Amino acid sequence: MQRTAYLLYGVIAYAIFFLTFLYLIGFVGGVFVPKGVDGAAAQTAAAEPGEPARSGVAWAVNLGLITLFGVQHSVMARPWFKRRWTKVVPWPIERSTFVLITSLILILMFWQWRPMPQHVWIIEAPAWRALVWALFALGWAVVLLATFLIDHFELFGLKQVWTHYKGRELGRHQFRTPFLYKFTRHPLYFGFLLAFWAAPDMSVGRLVFALGFSAYIITALAFEERDLAHYFGDQYRAYMARVSMLIPLPPRK
Repeated sequence: MQRTAYLLYGVIAYAIFFLTFLYLIGFVGGVFVPKGVDGAAAQTAAAEPGEPARSGVAWAVNLGLITLFGVQHSVMARPWFKRRWTKVVPWPIERSTFVLITSLILILMFWQWRPMPQHVWIIEAPAWRALVWALFALGWAVVLLATFLIDHFELFGLKQVWTHYKGRELGRHQFRTPFLYKFTRHPLYFGFLLAFWAAPDMSVGRLVFALGFSAYIITALAFEERDLAHYFGDQYRAYMARVSMLIPLPPRK
């Protein structure tokens, strides 16, 4: 009964994550969702290009939401936190719980985000707009591909609950560098940065979003690199010396 409950919990957490991820794509791009980073379509269209931000409330709320995401995501991903957390939350659903809390914080962000639609730049040439939209789509494609290149279902908790349901244990992670990981150590973060910054119409709100999450990514990289070097040892340190951290580049000899 317990194994079935854990499996069901993991599946529900994954489903919520996947729907949240799809909404995030629309939220950042301002497409296919009722409210994007610049608000509803009607609000965005009605905004005056030169109108300043109406108050500091939007800045405070938006920066607070980004900070909340960054602190939760960084702290809960650390090994020291997991060791303590699994004394409260059983290990088979630890990752699913992390994914669920992350999704709920993003949903809170979608709900409470304050639009700041004043224009920073607008690309008007159709060819250049199409190129930037293509880069936006490429960024999200890289994000998804990067998760499958490592282990998508373990990353989002499904493998843990399924393994527990079958009465097996997860083995120790093996060091691998498939495809994109031969050119950048963190293609997942690179994809996010590409998607966040590829904007044919950059508003103040989207700029705040892009800058805030870029700052989080740079901070998270420092912690993640340290954890990976500790876990994999000299094998990862040699990888660090050979492969670019973020921007895809040919590996160094």
